[in-house]
Amino acid sequence: VTKFKVPANFKGLMENQMVGPSTEILAESDFPEQSFKPKVQMPFKRVPGQNPRKVEVERRRRLYLTFDIAELLASKGIDSNQLMPRHYDPDNMPPIEETKDSVFPIYLPLQVFDNDEFDCRTPDEWMSLGLEPGSSDRKPVPGKALLPTDDVLGHEDPKSQELIYKWIDVGVLDYDKETDLYLVHKTDEKGLVRDEEGRPIINGGRTPEG
Repeated sequence: VTKFKVPANFKGLMENQMVGPSTEILAESDFPEQSFKPKVQMPFKRVPGQNPRKVEVERRRRLYLTFDIAELLASKGIDSNQLMPRHYDPDNMPPIEETKDSVFPIYLPLQVFDNDEFDCRTPDEWMSLGLEPGSSDRKPVPGKALLPTDDVLGHEDPKSQELIYKWIDVGVLDYDKETDLYLVHKTDEKGLVRDEEGRPIINGGRTPEG
């Protein structure tokens, strides 16, 4: 019967046992697996001559992961740091010969050009991607946001000339229908969305105390 006795360091032995490459997702993540799946307009029942739905979803998921919004904008000659309006500073106007297009600063907010007619999902559908089957807790949804690299000054004065804006990986926590704005939280160096105490942020950051 001693043949079936489990060693005391059984867990360590299993972790050190390397069988070979695996498709199992070993990296820890605070995002649900379905939040990375693209929306595909295909029937669930396979039509002869077409790829199965699961194959098409996986192909598009890998394709979309290769896209980078900062690189796509840069390829069109757009500087992401100039998309955010800044305070008008007449004392530091660049000479005309140094400006490419106009001496006037950007004065129209980006929201003026926003159009959601061709969005593949509504805001409620985006937020529902954080719900896992069988769980009532809503996890963050992965995304990218144009945010200042300096969090302190960014909160105090978002239009400061000293700020540098970059596309940063975030977790989308909530959506406000009245202001049409998303609440996001920057990911840490491991790509996790955690609070100051290192706990996962769920349900938009709301606690039982409110």
